[in-house]
Amino acid sequence: MNILLVDDEPLELEQMEYLINKNFPMWDIYKAQDASQAMKIVSHSDIFLAFLDIQLPGKTGLELAKELKAVSDADIVMVTAYQSFEYAHTALRLGVVDYITKPVIEEDLVKVLNNYSQLTHYSHQIQQSIKLIHQNYEEKITLHFLATKIHINPAYLSRKFQEEVGVGFSEYVNNYRLMMAKKMLIDRPEASIGEVSEKCGFNSQHYFSQMFRKETGLSPRDFRLKETGH
Repeated sequence: MNILLVDDEPLELEQMEYLINKNFPMWDIYKAQDASQAMKIVSHSDIFLAFLDIQLPGKTGLELAKELKAVSDADIVMVTAYQSFEYAHTALRLGVVDYITKPVIEEDLVKVLNNYSQLTHYSHQIQQSIKLIHQNYEEKITLHFLATKIHINPAYLSRKFQEEVGVGFSEYVNNYRLMMAKKMLIDRPEASIGEVSEKCGFNSQHYFSQMFRKETGLSPRDFRLKETGH
């Protein structure tokens, strides 16, 4: 799997490269110190996951994230020294999948990377399917949509997904939506339960609450209270 690291501080790049190599030695790492270098790398390499520092010379990391989204299917994680909800909100609106704070702690980095560790064992078709789910979970995503995007038969994709991932397509989508809902409940305390439900792709707040309680044993509101204290 190809990882792109973008930071204008060489020591930060070296540290992240060291931590990734230490935990995932089979992954290939590309490094850039500004948006221009990053876009050149993306133009000739199939980047699966990009870590972008928010404070870059010239274009900011958020501006780079927007450009990357227009030309690449890469998942994006923002790296920021600012523990600010404002940056988090902007990043989430751009479709960024996660963010971590500086100085980067190994445990936090590995937690993000573990979401992708299993992907290396999947076939290319299933890797592409999962990437599309992660990028489109907010929408009404269907098996037919995925099959069309990767140019295979829907019935074949359904069977292959179950065989490789161990759960069906619909269950995987719901599980991922619930995972993102948990994150949003914590990261955006001002968002209503209805907003979280809609943003995470659920058809109704009632269905979202049912699924959430089944998964966690708590209502979304009680989960937020437990995790944030408010």
